[in-house]
Amino acid sequence: MARWGMVIDLDKCTACQSCVVACQVENNVPSMTPEESLKGRNISWIKVVPFPEGSFPEAKIRFLPLPCMHCDDPPCVTVCPVDATNINEEGIVRQIFARCIGCRYCTTACPYTVRYFNWYEPIWPQPMEQAHNPDVSVRPKGVVEKCTFCHHRLQKARANAIAEDRAVVAPGEYTPACVESCGPKAMYFGDLDDPNSEVSDLSRSPRAFRLLEELGTRPKVIYLAEGERSGTTG
Repeated sequence: MARWGMVIDLDKCTACQSCVVACQVENNVPSMTPEESLKGRNISWIKVVPFPEGSFPEAKIRFLPLPCMHCDDPPCVTVCPVDATNINEEGIVRQIFARCIGCRYCTTACPYTVRYFNWYEPIWPQPMEQAHNPDVSVRPKGVVEKCTFCHHRLQKARANAIAEDRAVVAPGEYTPACVESCGPKAMYFGDLDDPNSEVSDLSRSPRAFRLLEELGTRPKVIYLAEGERSGTTG
């Protein structure tokens, strides 16, 4: 059984936002009006967070792509009263939109602030609704949304494996939209439990770290710090 995870090389990320746009299109994520954006009600299943450092003229900005961490010990799952969010056998933290009652306990419990409450019925300007992905449901008002590692793509890969009489999904057969769209190839995805996979190798790099790992959430999104590249990161 695979344990899906992601590695993001911060030395390669250019903050081009292609991962953000690809995720939005792939998962039918609606845009908010400028007024709602000012209230902090944007929905973005992955965002690129800037971290300014220093002051002029030596100022520098670092950028951090931030999806759901798909923790091995997710606090959001613990607090959900209706099991609308849970973790499956492959380590993906799921969000069951039809079961969500909008209590937002999970958004409060998530230390990474990567869950978003849907305040309004989703609206797309004409003719953008014609570009909806039929593999992903359009969420109603009043539910929590988040990154799913493009779980619908995993379902398609499983169906292909069954059709070809294979027991498992082949390496590279399942890739989230953000990873697929990354121009500088800063994002990697695969089975963390496969010692021969690229993500497993990168996760053991001296540059590897996890956000807020002192909390014990054990994220499956792993970052590579800026610095000297080695091995497959070069």
